[in-house]
Amino acid sequence: MREETQIRPTTQGDVAGILDLLGTVFHEDYPEEVRDWETGVLELDRSLVADDAGQVVGHIDAYTRDLTVPGAVVPAAHVSGAGVVPTHRRRGLLNRMMRRQLTEIADAGREPIAVLWASETSIYPRYGYGPASSRLAFTIMNREVRLTVPPAEPAGRLRMAEPTGLLADLTKVYEQLRPDRPGWSSRDDRWWRYVLTDLEAHRDGATKRYAVVHDGPDGPTGYALWRVKNGWNSHGPDCEVQVREVVATDPETYQALWRFLLGIDLCRSVTFRLGAVDEPLRYLVDEPRRLGPTVLDALWVRLVNVPAALAARRYAAPVDVVLDVTDPILERNTGRWRLTGGPDGAVCVPTTDPADVTCSVTDLGAVYLGGTPLSALVASGRVRLLTGNDPTVAFGWHRRPSSTEVF
Repeated sequence: MREETQIRPTTQGDVAGILDLLGTVFHEDYPEEVRDWETGVLELDRSLVADDAGQVVGHIDAYTRDLTVPGAVVPAAHVSGAGVVPTHRRRGLLNRMMRRQLTEIADAGREPIAVLWASETSIYPRYGYGPASSRLAFTIMNREVRLTVPPAEPAGRLRMAEPTGLLADLTKVYEQLRPDRPGWSSRDDRWWRYVLTDLEAHRDGATKRYAVVHDGPDGPTGYALWRVKNGWNSHGPDCEVQVREVVATDPETYQALWRFLLGIDLCRSVTFRLGAVDEPLRYLVDEPRRLGPTVLDALWVRLVNVPAALAARRYAAPVDVVLDVTDPILERNTGRWRLTGGPDGAVCVPTTDPADVTCSVTDLGAVYLGGTPLSALVASGRVRLLTGNDPTVAFGWHRRPSSTEVF
């Protein structure tokens, strides 16, 4: 009888097999430069493989990073690299890896939440992940939009260079803003290298990546990362600016960066795939339809430790509510929890008091960052309000969550 495929921790000898698997699963070529780039962030002690007689046929890993949530920054397992080779699909391997990973994260007790990007959105709600944020993908007809706000006086200064040459400035601006931006992940030196490494395999015919920094009187106040894809047609130049990040500490800097990006010579379109749902650009141009925004899902959040996660974030309004939570995978989360808190802090403890709200751990993940309105889940019937004690306003936040990277 054939032995069951083993789920086990990753060893150094598995790395080549993992990279082969990822290339197969995500239908990408993995040349040597991509392999070196991927292994630069791989954490072997947080990685699992499915081993079939010595062959890596499944994989999942997690990165040790922090995530900004409403009013706080919390440790969050950044889950990635989940997949099973085509010959081993429909055997329950992903299910076994996901459940083991969640159990290990919960048992370690350091990270109250896990977060991921979903390649297929039907999969991850089965494991308690809820759609916690959305993004706007812009395809901008830049010759048909104008910023309605005149340039600031006096204007700041723009400096352009390769991103690695501006790393100190990028880091300073990013870290200044990160504590107040739900959905943003921490970046240590390793992750800045990962984000800024400019592999030719990732350019798809476009130029190398550029950076521009905006300086105010006291130093850098923002930056943008972008590249340009060359293009010409019978009408002449038709190049595309591909924007990766726009980070600004004030409205004047934000306007200056977008004025620069929309005005690059020979370009007739600008794409930006990681715009926030409340992206200010939508309210700065005279023809917002020409921005071509499309709403897409972004981060999916899973509460690993319900009381710790709910106590870690802040709330938009005072709240004192009893939640009746179900979690079929991490049963320690199932039960009634009294959440008491507001803008200055919160506590969450077990209780036997009657419930005000019934919900699943997936629903809590969806509303955790303040991006999915609790009222929408109530209206859908997923969440039930049992009393007049309605916490829907409290679970919102003054900033919608956004994302600066796909991990």
